[in-house]
Amino acid sequence: MTEPIHVWRARGETLRVPDGDVFALSSAGEPGAEKRTPVLVLHGFPTSSHDFAAAFAEVPGRRFVTLDFLGYGLSDKPASYGYSLFEQADLVLAVVKHFKLTRVHVWAHDMGTSVATELCARRERGNLPFEMKSLTLMNGSVHIELAHLTIGQRVLKTPLGPLFAKWNSYRAFSLQMHRIFGKPVAEDDVRAMWELLARESGKDRLPQLIGYTTERSKFASRWIGSLTRLNIPTMIAWGKKDPVAVMEIADKLVSEIPNAERFTWEELGHYPQLEDPTTVMKTLTGFWDRVDLPKL
Repeated sequence: MTEPIHVWRARGETLRVPDGDVFALSSAGEPGAEKRTPVLVLHGFPTSSHDFAAAFAEVPGRRFVTLDFLGYGLSDKPASYGYSLFEQADLVLAVVKHFKLTRVHVWAHDMGTSVATELCARRERGNLPFEMKSLTLMNGSVHIELAHLTIGQRVLKTPLGPLFAKWNSYRAFSLQMHRIFGKPVAEDDVRAMWELLARESGKDRLPQLIGYTTERSKFASRWIGSLTRLNIPTMIAWGKKDPVAVMEIADKLVSEIPNAERFTWEELGHYPQLEDPTTVMKTLTGFWDRVDLPKL
């Protein structure tokens, strides 16, 4: 089971930005962690950075930095905010600046993969104020045209979205989440996901949050274009049993990102880091360690 929400909250801190308060967390790592490149972790929709708590615990020797995007988890959920992927990318830069990071591995899941592509676009244009040592994309619908959105996601995008969000319940949420897992996840973990989603009128924000899926199509040339010209080590790591961000997306990413590596977890679904954190972290730390090796 993932650590309780109150423990996770106590380990993090609140950053004040113009649009609200943002929860951010930096794990200190064990002695020697400073020799390894920190990992900047970007969570997905509709959950939060807490999805990664169990995964971080598997690798105490490395520093992880993460945040809850506005509208998610322990961060503020303002009704008047735009919830654009561009705005969420701005929050990432604020967190990186706060923790004085100069270089990072970027690890992104679900909606976070689209935020990561905006970071790649800024990097290509010389507008990224830190070094991106590597990129790991995990089970995200970067190619939205290939994604199999859930019924709930599709309804949220319609005029019925606000009503659907208002009447959404833990039972309905749990049923939907269990359908997208490849391996069983503890019910306590699913309940924690719901509690973080629902806090501070979070359900009411869902129709606004889902707007990022439209941006994926609108700005595809900017974001997919930057991936086709990416010149850093890249890992496409995918749970094969994901019914939403299906394997066709991973296949396309591998084909278009220069020299991208691919790893597939055959028995995992949409949330690999929750379903089997030990296996996931063994795979990813191996990749990061190889990237960090001094060049001869």
